[in-house]
Amino acid sequence: MLNEREIESCYLGQFIPVHYHHNMLMDQNRMHGFKSAINYAVKPGAKVLELGGGTGVLSWFAAAKADKVYCVEFNPDMVKEARKMLAMNPNGHKVEVVHADAFEYLPPEPIDVVICEMIHVGMLREKQVEVMESFKRRYLARFGGPLPIFLPEAVIMAVQPLQQEYDFEGFYAPIVQFQETTVIYPGTIELAQPAVYSVLDFSQPTDTQIAWEGQFLIEKAGTLNAMRFVTKNILAVVEEESSTIDWLNHYMTLPLAQPIAVRPGDVLQVSFQYRAGGSIPSLQAAIRADLVVDTVAQPALRTAEFA
Repeated sequence: MLNEREIESCYLGQFIPVHYHHNMLMDQNRMHGFKSAINYAVKPGAKVLELGGGTGVLSWFAAAKADKVYCVEFNPDMVKEARKMLAMNPNGHKVEVVHADAFEYLPPEPIDVVICEMIHVGMLREKQVEVMESFKRRYLARFGGPLPIFLPEAVIMAVQPLQQEYDFEGFYAPIVQFQETTVIYPGTIELAQPAVYSVLDFSQPTDTQIAWEGQFLIEKAGTLNAMRFVTKNILAVVEEESSTIDWLNHYMTLPLAQPIAVRPGDVLQVSFQYRAGGSIPSLQAAIRADLVVDTVAQPALRTAEFA
């Protein structure tokens, strides 16, 4: 019988199709951000481990400076693809593509940098958090400290209430939507400012259980019918410049089961909980949104709290 992790891998996309990896190669924001961060984090002569290597491109970025890169990939199709592509590129010989489970693999020697780009909006679907926590425990048990540098170093997640259009040529369909961060969508109205609900620092122990409860001050009149989830990956912290190298995932917009009419000054209470690596429907089902101050019903209370 399959265990829970093996069952989830069947429907949470752990074996991402080859053509999807090709699309990631064409994502310039992703590629440029990771190349810059890897170039900064990997020092000459370093030993590097990539967990979930895909096409091997991030390992190849590391090979420009590293002496040795271990590229771990569980999907046999991607193992073949990575080996083929790395053989076509200079420094590809410095990358050893290892067909193994990232939950179980440890390199034969201590390493300096770990790259783990199993990233989905909200840390859902892919197993980045679990894989990295498993690696930390096993690495410390075998090699002791200190831990390597992790890339990404951290992730900041936020949530925002929206009025979202779900009309597709007259066909009403409240579906999960992924939107580019640089595009203005006329059917999307931001009803309040986003709120940060979680910050994960991968150099520290990271809990897979994520829960949040907070309030929003509504700024625009409309119908609240969706929540936008924002995920900003801190790929590297450039201390000498007091800056970071970041990568912002596409926005993920989840429809609410029950729309709510809102006005400026209303206070919205929102809560949810989910497990990092869990499914999108598990988060969607957990979202609770209620007006705790209604400007029509309780204008005096609003004035007292936000005057």
